[in-house]
Amino acid sequence: MTEQSARPDLSDPTTDPFEVAAQAAAVIAERTGVERHDVALVLGSGWGQTGDLIGDTLATIDNTDVPGFGAAAVAGHSGVMRSVAIGDTGRRALVYGTRTHFYEGKGVRAVVHGVRTAAAAGCRTIVITNGCGGLREEWPPGTPVLISDHINLTATSPIEGANFVDLTDVYSPRLRAIAREVDPALDEGVYVQFRGPHYETPAEVRMAKTIGGDLVGMSTSLEAIAARQSGLEVLGISLVTNPAAGISKTPLNHEEVLEAGREAATRCGRLLATVVGRI
Repeated sequence: MTEQSARPDLSDPTTDPFEVAAQAAAVIAERTGVERHDVALVLGSGWGQTGDLIGDTLATIDNTDVPGFGAAAVAGHSGVMRSVAIGDTGRRALVYGTRTHFYEGKGVRAVVHGVRTAAAAGCRTIVITNGCGGLREEWPPGTPVLISDHINLTATSPIEGANFVDLTDVYSPRLRAIAREVDPALDEGVYVQFRGPHYETPAEVRMAKTIGGDLVGMSTSLEAIAARQSGLEVLGISLVTNPAAGISKTPLNHEEVLEAGREAATRCGRLLATVVGRI
């Protein structure tokens, strides 16, 4: 595969992002030996163990070998995607070890390319996870929270043109019910996506809380919108890695996020692996 075919320019307005997703899905099918996958997972900070717990990894692909994908840009993320057997069900999960964040400046098409590739690869369900700041004091670091809805403060959308997508149930009530069957203690809340990469100010956190937010972070909502456009059923789960600014008594830093993720990794991985097995 040539460098040009491996890295098409998604920022070029003449490039069809869905065609690039189809090219990526073809490479994934070739490398994994299966025509389709069933469930996709985007693993954010703190969720890295999930792939190991779902089942056996049957194939591993470097992101840079797949059209439209790049290397991991954030510490704590893995720059590979894996094809994982979902227990002994005969189904496959496509597990992304990283994502492209909006703050990287690569454009919204790059942010949602993994989602569109999952749809092109045959997935009908996607699980989107993240590490985030919590606005509720009863959610200490290490708490997983189901996303019931989101507020997109990025001032953009991945949808181009006059394509009007209903987001009423963007985060599937059915999948959230399955998650609560696995862990009845799971709470849920509204996720607010800021652009980043700077953390939110205390005033911005107060604003997020005033408009109905419970969680703040720098990912997920754009991916969820693209997933619904592609007809995917979405389960969103946040891991509270730190109290948000103004709620936290100490300055925020990325190492705190990584440490909270490491401490919660086993619990979160088992939770998500069990949920995926039941989807």
